[in-house]
Amino acid sequence: MNKMIALLSASMLALPLTSLAQSQPQSVLVAEKGQGSGSMMEAVQLQGKVKSINKKTREVIVVGPNGNELLFTLGDEARNFDQIKVGDLVTLTYAQAIAIELRKTHDGIRQRVDSEDAVRTKKGEKPGVALEKSVQVIADVVALNPKAQTVTLRGPKRTVELAVKDPEVLKNVKVGDMVEVNYTEAVALTVTADKKKK
Repeated sequence: MNKMIALLSASMLALPLTSLAQSQPQSVLVAEKGQGSGSMMEAVQLQGKVKSINKKTREVIVVGPNGNELLFTLGDEARNFDQIKVGDLVTLTYAQAIAIELRKTHDGIRQRVDSEDAVRTKKGEKPGVALEKSVQVIADVVALNPKAQTVTLRGPKRTVELAVKDPEVLKNVKVGDMVEVNYTEAVALTVTADKKKK
């Protein structure tokens, strides 16, 4: 799982950040494969400028480069709300990663482990937050469709069909195998001052 978090973090950092002006949405897709395993990560970055702020309701309207407006309602956990100013640049980065790897065990124990982590900015800094949610599932392979490049997995809570981009991953998996699936979703939101105003 640490490998996936590192991949996720590196890919998010690789997205170009501009602090001078809004930019069009940008995305990156990273795929990796190994013997009996595969992983994929996708990240999207959006930028906009703060158009208006309602301090009573803690609502912020952000306008994107094409004029689209988004309304954010920030709770009390959003530290340093008073630091936000009209014209500030808001950068939202969303990333998700999934890794499937063959686990050579047949002990019949299906399990699911959920975890969450959050990091906020320090007091006095411009607002920002990074959230990460991870799910690790040990599941049984109940069906394979190499032609459609799908695998059906039965975990402890439900059965799902996953599309596998790389057909090589399916070559080392058979019905009855137990596999490990890791899914990570991360969101980062940062606010920076408008450099042109200074």
